[in-house]
Amino acid sequence: MLTKKKKISKKEIKEDKLVTTYYKSLDFFNQHKNKIYLYGGIVVVVFAAIFWYVDNKAKNDDKASTELGKILASYEKGAYQEAINGKPAEKILGLKQIVDEYGSTETGEVAKIFLANSYSMMGKTEDAFKYYDDYSGDNKVFKATALAGKAGYYESKNEYQKAADLFLEAAHQSEENALNAEYLLKAGINFIDAGQKDKAKEALKSLKDEYKTSSAVREVDRYLALVKE
Repeated sequence: MLTKKKKISKKEIKEDKLVTTYYKSLDFFNQHKNKIYLYGGIVVVVFAAIFWYVDNKAKNDDKASTELGKILASYEKGAYQEAINGKPAEKILGLKQIVDEYGSTETGEVAKIFLANSYSMMGKTEDAFKYYDDYSGDNKVFKATALAGKAGYYESKNEYQKAADLFLEAAHQSEENALNAEYLLKAGINFIDAGQKDKAKEALKSLKDEYKTSSAVREVDRYLALVKE
């Protein structure tokens, strides 16, 4: 009679990965111990472990980049469910699997944004928020996208103060971001809805002064009229 398999906990998975890393580092040490002893003993063992980790992470990032490139065609044509699930028949990983397998790499972090966007476009706001909130990459434009994604979630819940603060933070991530004007406009609108007229005025005036040629600036005056004293 078959017995039910014991479910492996997240803690056990993390511990297993830690043990695997340890033994790979130990294997590196055994293969290169003569040189290691020559250059300083235990300090170099630590360096070897770090080197292995960085090298392995770079390789994983390359794999993630390759897989992300394959599935983006589905995302770009608006096939969001396919983008999430992938195309198993063609051995193309979906965004969900890329994030699960390579989420700790920089490309894996980027995949989180595309995954969150896909869920958002499908109206699955809770799933979208989860991945926007989980983004921790270094790219400032994607960081702004994550913040704005969370802001949109709070806006949909009528939590206007949270939404406004996040839209404002998104607008200040990168000066080169083409969406900064839109983020400032959304910040201003949400500050108005939150009853924060001074903050709304400040955000809207920044938009008007700094992004004179943007499409968002066309709407500024009607919102500024709402916050005139």
